[in-house]
Parts: sequence; structure tokens; C-alpha cells
Amino acid sequence: MSRVRLGISYDGTDFTGWARQPGLRTVQGTLEDSLSKVFREPIILTVAGRTDAGVHAEGQVAHFDTTAEVDPDKLLYRMARFLPADVRITDVRFVPEEFDARFSALRRHYAYRLTTARYGAEPLRARGVVAAKPGLDIDAMREASEKLLGLHNFAAFCKRREGATTVRELQRFDWVREGDALTAYVSADAFCWSMVRSLVGAILAVGEGRRTPEWVGSLLAETERASAVTVAPAHGLSLIAVDYPADEELAARNIQTREVRTVPVADEGCCGD
Repeated sequence: MSRVRLGISYDGTDFTGWARQPGLRTVQGTLEDSLSKVFREPIILTVAGRTDAGVHAEGQVAHFDTTAEVDPDKLLYRMARFLPADVRITDVRFVPEEFDARFSALRRHYAYRLTTARYGAEPLRARGVVAAKPGLDIDAMREASEKLLGLHNFAAFCKRREGATTVRELQRFDWVREGDALTAYVSADAFCWSMVRSLVGAILAVGEGRRTPEWVGSLLAETERASAVTVAPAHGLSLIAVDYPADEELAARNIQTREVRTVPVADEGCCGD
């Protein structure tokens, strides 16, 4: 039995998210069906990030187990012929049995891409760029973003899932501007459902002058999803990378990731300063 790690890239526009759903076109379903045909056995993928409908990926990671012989270079070439144009396997490698694409991950990195050009997004980039209002206050947006860094309960920014924790460690949230292009880079050990797009939506409200940085910080005291937080459009978001520890640290990381975390009492209700 071999464990195989895949690097995956896709345009999420015409997919109903990553997760397989009966009767719907999904990234997982498309990949598993094609891989199963190639290997002539059922292939089940475990993925690092279960992206929502319309969300893209440039650095998605998944793994599967197989008893078949695998030639990484040949598999790359064959899958390019089997798969539709909007999804590609970009990397194939063998990994130890302790590797788990989901539970071994140290952090996930996302980019949210906007344009402030008055004419909107360039046609060739429109499927991955959101048109924002010109004149955003980038300094205020950066100030608000900094208030969210660290280990917090992000319940205000997450759609509730039964039994799932909303405690996360936000490790990076900054904004890079190049001309009319504006990109938010967001990194955390993990994200809950709709968290990245909710974070971006809240910060855009600050940039447009509708909210203050202090309002964003105050949301960390919420224990339920905040109705005032707007979820940014899906097509601006892309999973760009996933980090993993060295092979000898995989088993320990798997155990750590499965532990349910809580926010230290001293930090509860903190405004992220």
C-alpha cells in the first residue's frame, strides 16, 4: 500500500465546491472519478481545504492510498488528458503513511484578489478578481486586520457547523496594493466555514468607511455569527498554499490537530489588540 500526495489547482467557477455531492459537479467528484478510472480501483481523496462553491485553488493538497504501482511523472501526464480544463493535478509524490493532507497541515494560505479600477476587473481575470469600490482606506483596513491576529474564537466570522470549533489562530492578515490590484493574504492553522470571506467582508466595510477598526476588534467577543458581517464573493478567493512539518513530526502534528482547542480565559472577549 502506497500513500500518494497530490498538488491540485482549479478554477472553482463551475464547481459546487470541493466536497462530493450527489448530482452536482464538484472538484472531489471530478478528481476521484478520473483517478478511479486510471487506477481501476476506487480512489478516495483526503483534502487539506474543503473550498466552497466558486472558490479557486492554486495550492490545494490531497492524498490517497493505493495498492497499484504509481509512476508520478506518468500519472501527471495521464491526468492532464483525463481531467477537464478547469482542474489540474500539478504535483505527485510519495509520502509516509503518517502524512494526512488535512490533519498534518501546519497552516493554510489564502489570497483574496480585488481591483479598485473604475472599469472593474479585466475580462481575462474576472473569474478570479472582485471589483471593489475605488478610494478604499487601506491604512484603516490594515489597522483593523491587525486586531484579528492571534488565537481567538472567530464565531462571528463563521457559519456554524455542529460539533465544530470556531477557535483558530490567525497568523497573517495583510493587504498588498499594486496599482489598482489589491490582494488580502490570510494565513491560519485552519479556517472554519466561510471564515476567510467573512474576514474580508468585515475589513472592506472599514475600507469603505461604513465601520471602524474598533468595530472589527469587538466582533471577537461574539459567540455567534454576526449578522452585520457581509461575506465577500466567492470568486475572489483562492487557496494558494498549505504548509506541512518534516516527516518525523507528522504523527505528533496529527494528534495535536485533532485536539479541540479553546481560547485561554485571559484572552476571551479580547479585541485583538
